[in-house]
Amino acid sequence: QIQVVESGGGLVQPGGSLRLSCEVSGSFSSEWTMYWYRQAPGNQRERVAYITGSGSTGYLYSVEGRFTISRDNSKRMVYLQMNSLKCEDTAVYYCVARGTFWGQGTQVTVSS
Repeated sequence: QIQVVESGGGLVQPGGSLRLSCEVSGSFSSEWTMYWYRQAPGNQRERVAYITGSGSTGYLYSVEGRFTISRDNSKRMVYLQMNSLKCEDTAVYYCVARGTFWGQGTQVTVSS
């Protein structure tokens, strides 16, 4: 049974930073591509970032240069460092393992 658990969300002011963490338990492979998605109220879910098993990364155009995805396979962890946060980054953020296994999400609210 694979479980994906996100943490690290919260309330932050515009311009601030947060680091989201994602822990995978159960079966795990360092070759899996890992993803971060987000969904804001009334909006479609969108893919924020991904990281392949070899470490290649990709980002949503609106977060490029502000967000960084990383992974620590020995700990079965994936991270999303979010800097220079904007109000429009407010959403529930989800970690997805192998494109298949979703976590429950963590709320990120950017507001003054």
